[in-house]
Amino acid sequence: MNKLTTLAASTLLGLLPLASAQAAEYNLRFAHFWPATSGIHTAFESWGQALEEASDGRIEVEFYPSQTLTKAPQSYDAVKNRIADVTATVQGYSANRFPLTQVVELPGMAKTAAQGSCVIQSLYDEGKISGEYDDTHVLYVFTHGPGDIHTKEKAIHKPEDLAGLKIRRPTTVVAELLEGLGAQPVGMPAPETYPSLQRGVIDGVAMPWEGIKSFRLNEETQHHTEVGLYTLSFVVTMNKGIYDGMPEELKKIVDEHSGQVWSQKLATAFDELDRQGREEAAAAGHEIITLEGGAENAAWKPVLDAAAEKYLNELEERGLPARDVYARARELSASCGS
Repeated sequence: MNKLTTLAASTLLGLLPLASAQAAEYNLRFAHFWPATSGIHTAFESWGQALEEASDGRIEVEFYPSQTLTKAPQSYDAVKNRIADVTATVQGYSANRFPLTQVVELPGMAKTAAQGSCVIQSLYDEGKISGEYDDTHVLYVFTHGPGDIHTKEKAIHKPEDLAGLKIRRPTTVVAELLEGLGAQPVGMPAPETYPSLQRGVIDGVAMPWEGIKSFRLNEETQHHTEVGLYTLSFVVTMNKGIYDGMPEELKKIVDEHSGQVWSQKLATAFDELDRQGREEAAAAGHEIITLEGGAENAAWKPVLDAAAEKYLNELEERGLPARDVYARARELSASCGS
């Protein structure tokens, strides 16, 4: 064998391990509505990479951001029906489906995503809300930071300033809060807010600073009122059949990449993007109105308290232990925020 043939043979032998490497046993299609350029997408990618590394490539995660596989309001059902394998979505996009979970949306529950995520993941782990998710396999739940009011033309200093304004709301719970304040809530998922502001379909949005950053809304809003109106909840969940069909060693790896640890990793991303979104608005010279006491502000508190009571009463009338869950959430809020 001449030197050239020997070199070719050795090169081929060196490539054989790569060529014979087995494909992943599970290729998970992960659908969500954030842009691929957002920090939240990056956080999900880090989860996928960690899962792939821990499983030695037996699990791979393929991402479909920006509603490319399923629209945001249909994301949970898409996982249930295996159109997607994993999703990250807002529970409140499926109206009346997760009523006890949405107790965490009520005013004053959390001052940061880290605090809110600790509350909701603890409620899930304690079994207070887990029964609402029997049709999928939940990986982790979390919240964003405080949801505030961001408007295009009119500054909001007091509830009366909202009278008649069309404000995007993420869920029916937030809609009740906005109605109590005199606004006209308009339901829509976050990705639709930019063009809606551009066309004048809405006058503003209820959203955290993270959303203002992720969906480029500082380009369309000039006035920002920090009130801590609500805290939105999210779930990352997997098709139950896929999880149940995994061998025990892979289930264990999935379990190790679930729960409070990953809830807090997403919270960290949200809190950082809250900071960036606010800094971006300040640098652009926008008006930022910080209400003293936030949701406890004397002008706002009676209206917000009334809306919260209305929601809890409605759930209790349906036979749901809303006040028990709310009381536990408030206890957790105190300990998670310490």
